[in-house]
Formats: sequence, structure tokens, C-alpha cells
Amino acid sequence: MNSENNLKINPLISEIAVKFLGVKTLETQNSDALDFHDLAVWTLKAALEAAFNAGYKSVQNHDEPK
Repeated sequence: MNSENNLKINPLISEIAVKFLGVKTLETQNSDALDFHDLAVWTLKAALEAAFNAGYKSVQNHDEPK
């Protein structure tokens, strides 16, 4: 993955982490209380579905004729 894609994807991943998982940052904070999170499987499922749908939408938009 090139750096241009990373600039687009990282904010989306962070947004999903905040919205679905309640994780304020994906940066290492060197604290177990801040770096490890308990979460329900349904919240993990929702986050994974959101990421999948965002990727699917991105591919659909990219493949459309211009």
C-alpha cells in the first residue's frame, strides 16, 4: 500500500475505532490500561463490517467510468 493510500485509510480506520470500539487513538501509549481494551464481539463485528463496507464502497467508486 502506498503512502497516498495510507493518508486516506488511516483516518478512516481511526474513525471506525472511535465510533465502534470506543478507542480514542490507535497509537501506542505504553500503558496497559490505554493500549488494551475489552469489547463485546458484536462491537468487533460492527467495526469489521464498517471497515469492509468502506473498502467495498471505495472500490466501487474507483471502478466507475469517469
